[in-house]
Amino acid sequence: MLHGREREQRELGRLLAEAACGRGGAVRVLGEPGGGKSALLRWAGSTQEFRVLSCTGVESEAELAFAALQSLLSGAMGHLPGIPGPQAEALRAALGLAAPGGDNRFLVGLATVSLLAELAVDGPVLCLVDDTQWLDRPSAEALAFAARRLAAEKVFLLLAAREGAALPGVPELELKRLDPTAARALLADHAPDLPPHVRDRVLAEADGNPLALLELPATADGDPGPLPLPHRLQDAYQRRIAELPAPARNALLVAAAEESGALAATLRAMAGLGLTADALAAAEGGGLITVREQRIAFRHPLIRTAAYRGAPFTDRLAAHAALADALAGDPDRAAWHRAAAATGPDEEVAADLEAAALRARRRSGPATAVAALERAARLTSEEAERARRLALAAEIAVDAGLPDRARHLAGQALRLTGDACALARIATVRARVEFEHGSLRTVHEVLVTAARQVAPLDADAAASMLADAARACWSAGDPARVAQAHRMLTELPQDPVRDRLVDSIGGALKLYSGDAAEAAQGVALLREHVAQGRSGPPGLRLNVALQALLTGDYDHTRDIMADLAEQSRASGAIGWLPAVLCTLATAETNLGRHRDAIQSATEAQRIAEDIGQPSRAAHAEALLAYVAAVRGDERGARLAERNLQRLPAHANALVAAWCEWALALLDLGRGRYEAALDRLETATRGPIRHVGPGVHFAADQVEAAVRLGRPERAAEPLARLEQWAAAARLPWEDGLVLRCRALATADGTLYARALKLQGEARPFDRARTELLYGEWLRRERHKVEARTHLREALERFERLGAAPWAEHARAELRAAGESSAPAAADAAARLTPQELQVVRLAATGATNKEIAARLFLSPKTVGHHLYRAFPKLGVSTRTELARLSLE
Repeated sequence: MLHGREREQRELGRLLAEAACGRGGAVRVLGEPGGGKSALLRWAGSTQEFRVLSCTGVESEAELAFAALQSLLSGAMGHLPGIPGPQAEALRAALGLAAPGGDNRFLVGLATVSLLAELAVDGPVLCLVDDTQWLDRPSAEALAFAARRLAAEKVFLLLAAREGAALPGVPELELKRLDPTAARALLADHAPDLPPHVRDRVLAEADGNPLALLELPATADGDPGPLPLPHRLQDAYQRRIAELPAPARNALLVAAAEESGALAATLRAMAGLGLTADALAAAEGGGLITVREQRIAFRHPLIRTAAYRGAPFTDRLAAHAALADALAGDPDRAAWHRAAAATGPDEEVAADLEAAALRARRRSGPATAVAALERAARLTSEEAERARRLALAAEIAVDAGLPDRARHLAGQALRLTGDACALARIATVRARVEFEHGSLRTVHEVLVTAARQVAPLDADAAASMLADAARACWSAGDPARVAQAHRMLTELPQDPVRDRLVDSIGGALKLYSGDAAEAAQGVALLREHVAQGRSGPPGLRLNVALQALLTGDYDHTRDIMADLAEQSRASGAIGWLPAVLCTLATAETNLGRHRDAIQSATEAQRIAEDIGQPSRAAHAEALLAYVAAVRGDERGARLAERNLQRLPAHANALVAAWCEWALALLDLGRGRYEAALDRLETATRGPIRHVGPGVHFAADQVEAAVRLGRPERAAEPLARLEQWAAAARLPWEDGLVLRCRALATADGTLYARALKLQGEARPFDRARTELLYGEWLRRERHKVEARTHLREALERFERLGAAPWAEHARAELRAAGESSAPAAADAAARLTPQELQVVRLAATGATNKEIAARLFLSPKTVGHHLYRAFPKLGVSTRTELARLSLE
């Protein structure tokens, strides 16, 4: 019986009942040491309905990658063949069951979800994780990832942690201290024969802490002292340990230092210290540990802490040295114990730790690798070598989504070295941190300075940094700094690869030079580069796609990025996906494929948030806000305001441009012309002018100015659009210019010419031209012809889901004499982006398992999406999907 926890039991009981019905989830139980968290977990695990998996975080194990996850999932690994292949391989590699295959943290988290879902096919699953504040970071990340994705599974994850321990995205249940009535009842159950004066003292000292109520009666004859409660408990345990014979105390120390609880390793280490199994048995007889099934378990984590921290320093060193010898067959764990036994610099141990770090990195444990390298650096006496290890740790920390730690490690390395190549590596780390979390101008300054230093020694490294500097300041809307990087690139020795970089960056600069002839040359250079660079490594192909975007070549951008996205999924290269999907969503938005754009941007945002890429997440959110504005979704479009508020100074002007455009387009669609025009004019006076959307929303400025009755304010954006169109030489762009001229001059005959040029390349722009032409014809009293164009506009707007524009077209149709204009039916519009993505793949005949592997979902989640989508589509089987239009 749990005294005083009725409220918590009711809440957990409700959540467990929901999980048993397929509505899983997760909760973190928070409380002070001894607050009853473990007891609540044991109560939850006593239910007969659930299969229970469990593990406990161990302080000394916190740097061993996936140690906790391996412990938790050990009983479920037989179901591994049932999950998608890439996920299974990533999990095997992470748990040391297969050769490492790169940093697949995202896939490891997803594999955890899929494996638990597969296990739950036979009945609901309850995962109990105690002391999560001591989990190794890769395990904590995988469990946090899983906790956010259990809504469609018969799986519940119950975690316990001390107050202040962070696990983002997981709901919390706080355990307060017991009230006096519950405390007195617990003590009466546990120690009914206590004399009244002792009972009262225990109640006062325990102050509602359940563990204290259980443990203090054994030491109540002494003086606990005026210490804070956790220290009083530890002191009580240390007193009990002190009463043991010396061999038993030393055996407890070895068991406390051995992080996995493996009995065999502990006994081998004890033998190295001249201890026998009898010493461990004495500790078990004292009620401090339990030994069963070849495992040693401390009855409470504070006992482990007391056994370790209360031992003399020299005894701790000896225990770690003995464990290192006992674990000779496990080089990673042995390296950590050798490091713990070191009393000063030791290059051999440092080298072993570095090797362990690199293995951890390949096993998708970058946070563990960072800790190992940092410890190795502390054991390194030679400054240059210490700087190298710190710089490598900083690089891996960026990969691990630890920007603050990466910045700290890079700063340490910077103070230790003046070597140009080392400084270049450190600069790259600092730039990566700044790109996602700081100022793009700072990215440029850091990279340019380092490139200048390293250029005489390594021209390729300098070129790579200068190209990154140029891209950063291009995104910042700062052509002057792009030009500086370009100039420095031209000063490097000639080389075919470097020459292509020079041409591509030079072409981009010409594009926005203000000179029509130069802009045309820039477009030609970029298009040549796109034609030559559609293969190669992901970074190069992404750059080629971005250059295609600059020239308005959205079809090529979409093709390149769709291929790269598929390859990134297949290879598990998750780190590239947010950037690739944002670029793909940009192309799809410009092509009027708004559903596809929502799907791509939503996935980009989800993955970017999961792997710690806030800048990419903001970019995705800005694109989603734009599409929401097209659709008249005020709430969705207003997310752009939040995004703008969060952008730091000198941040990503490209993201800001999409946000400003979204808000202006929302106003334009709602007839708030002055607000739209003021916003766009203000935006184009800043860095936004020098990024792609700054050109393309010129047409919206023209329309807002004319509808507001201020045609003079249309002159500048029209001139900007004309210059761009002259350089781009694209029919749809020329058509857009003609539409804007028709607006500015009230010459409606230009609309017909515009429609011939626009074709189907950009359906949203085409529909707006049809609408404007229909309006003009109606005003000129050509109502029959007006209705033709207005119907075409309405049909296109409805297919795009552009509600405010459709309503405008419907109103114009009524004004032109058409009494009714019903909305078109569109089954796919009823689906969420994720449901649409799943349904499209299911329509091709793909199985749930195949869809899960492609979309980084669990097969059960795929089934959940199909279950919800079928009624919306009016179908009952997968075969019926093939007859639907899902575009």
